[in-house]
Amino acid sequence: MAKAYPVVLSFVQAEALLLARQQGKTSVQISPDLGVSTVTAALSETGVAFPQGEHLIWQDIEKIRHSQNNCFIVENGQIRTIQVFSEQTNRMCSLLPTYGAPTMLIAGFTMHRIIEIDPMQDTVRKVATLSPVRGRVLDTATGLGYTAIAAARTAEEVITIELDMGAREIARLNPWSRDLFDNPRIKQLSGDSFEIVPTFEDESFTRIIHDPPVFSLAGELYSGAFYRQLYRVLRRGGRLFHYIGNLESKSSGTLTRGVLRRLQEAGFARVIRRPEAFGVVAYK
Repeated sequence: MAKAYPVVLSFVQAEALLLARQQGKTSVQISPDLGVSTVTAALSETGVAFPQGEHLIWQDIEKIRHSQNNCFIVENGQIRTIQVFSEQTNRMCSLLPTYGAPTMLIAGFTMHRIIEIDPMQDTVRKVATLSPVRGRVLDTATGLGYTAIAAARTAEEVITIELDMGAREIARLNPWSRDLFDNPRIKQLSGDSFEIVPTFEDESFTRIIHDPPVFSLAGELYSGAFYRQLYRVLRRGGRLFHYIGNLESKSSGTLTRGVLRRLQEAGFARVIRRPEAFGVVAYK
C-alpha cells in the first residue's frame, strides 16, 4: 500500500484553484504536494475537496494565495504554516515556495539560489561538478536533503549531517525531501559537522559536497582546521565541491580568496573555480 502523505500547498496551487473557480469548473488537476504529483480535486461553492479526504474552504485558499513566502500543510481541514523555531540554534526555519521545488529559509537566509534558477536546478549544478558521483559521499549540511538525494542516485552510500533539528523537521514536512527519509542509501547523522567529521576514518569518502550555511551563521565550517579534516577523510583522487556564493560578486570576493587559500594550505593540490555552481572544486 502506498504511503499516505498530507496535502501541502503554496500560492502556486492556490492561484490555480482560484482561477479554476473563476472559470466555473467543478474539478481541476492540481498538485497536493508542491508540484511533485497531481490529483483531481473537486470544486464546490464551499471549497476544494482533495481525494486524500481533505477539504479546504475558499477563505483559507485565499490566505495561501496572499502568503507568497510560506508553504502550508493541511490538517483536518485547517491550514498550518510550515515553520519551526529551533531552540537549539535560536533561529526560525520555514519552507519558502518557488514555482519549482521549495527552499528553506533560516534566519532570513535562503538555502538555495532562487533568482533565475530554482532550488533543484541549483542542486543539479552543484552535484554535477563532482561527476561521476560514486562510492561513498559525504554531504556536510543536509538542509532539505536535495544534495543527498541527488548524490544517492549514483553513489553507493551518502552520509549527510544536520545540526539543526528545526531544519530536519522542515525537511520531514517537505514533499520534495521524501527520499531523504525513504532511500536506504542515505544515512543521516545529527550534530555539528565540525565535531563529527574528525571522527571519520582517513580517506573514507570518494566525494565531498560542502554546502554550509552563510559564513555569518557557520564561520567554523570555512576554517582551515575544518578544511584539513575534509582533506584527511577524502580519498586520494577524490574531489570536494565547496559552495561559496556568486564568485563574481564583491561581497563574495574576499571570502572566495580566503577559501581558496585555506583549501590549498589544507593540502588540496588544485582548486578550480566553478562559477556556474557558485563554488569551487578542490582535488586531492
